[in-house]
Amino acid sequence: MNISDKQINNLFLYWLTTCLALVFIIVIIGGLTRLTNSGLSITEWELFKGILPPLNNQSWSTYFEEYKKIPQFELINKNMNLNEFKVIFYWEYFHRFFARIIGLFFILPLIYFYFSKKINKKYIKNCFIIFLLILFQGLVGWYMVKSGLVNDITVSHYRLSIHLIIAFVILSSIFWLIKNVKEEKNKIFFQFSKKNILFFILLMLIFFQILIGAFVSGLDAGRVYQTWPLMGHSYFPDDTIIKDLKSFLNFHNSSLVQFYHRNLAYLIAIYIFCLSVYIYKNKLKKLFKSLKLLLIFLLIQIILGILTLISGLNIYLASAHQISSMFLVFTSINLYYFKSK
Repeated sequence: MNISDKQINNLFLYWLTTCLALVFIIVIIGGLTRLTNSGLSITEWELFKGILPPLNNQSWSTYFEEYKKIPQFELINKNMNLNEFKVIFYWEYFHRFFARIIGLFFILPLIYFYFSKKINKKYIKNCFIIFLLILFQGLVGWYMVKSGLVNDITVSHYRLSIHLIIAFVILSSIFWLIKNVKEEKNKIFFQFSKKNILFFILLMLIFFQILIGAFVSGLDAGRVYQTWPLMGHSYFPDDTIIKDLKSFLNFHNSSLVQFYHRNLAYLIAIYIFCLSVYIYKNKLKKLFKSLKLLLIFLLIQIILGILTLISGLNIYLASAHQISSMFLVFTSINLYYFKSK
């Protein structure tokens, strides 16, 4: 490999790392957009028209008048003035603007790397798949917003969960690719074997927890019970009656969704503890460092989850809880990577 090849491979790695950071940031922005109930402030998709924010009073009035037509304004923000509207508008605007930046920053260098023919073809192929996911994420984002414009005051928690899961898939895919580039390997994520199945199950549990967490956010389920370790005065929510399997799997029940989120966290903590025993018992020394990082972020995530709940959903703690969930995913993938062939 000549010096030019080394430089372009280093440039490729720096580009991927920057893309990872950008997606990381937009997940934070998206979370804050949800926490501030700002996601419905722009009632049209505006793929090209909305690149610039309103630049005069007439434009602001037009956006505000459109917002006044949806149920969220009529039922919750009836007394909102234009200056208050600008606050929620800018949260959603920056969310969309940042998404556009990510799309352009991903595709333009990718075209260059593709035509340079100096990057592993399998890496380039994976990058194009990630780009398609980024495009699909934009469509899902608008599909999510549409659910809150007609018959509801907020977006569908099912659509919100899809939007969030895709974001984590994009994050995970870029992170996995970075690991491959650094290690100069081409490990496949979905390559099952007896040796890595326990670690893959951990990842699936965490992703399922993220999905349930999106349900909690979408339903504002964290506001129902703000006590821990009990939900009010009991382990199981006392405002919920389980009559059959259908009622037990009622994901519209805010109390039940919060119950699932709590108990899945307990399950993940127990699972990681058992996995730790397995790793140390079998003296898998190459996993020790990765496991320690995982345990650290698991502890941080649990503490932040509890503090967020009992604080009455403090926005800073809630955002920190979401940020630590991304690090929990990264450390889980890191552990899984070094166990995979």
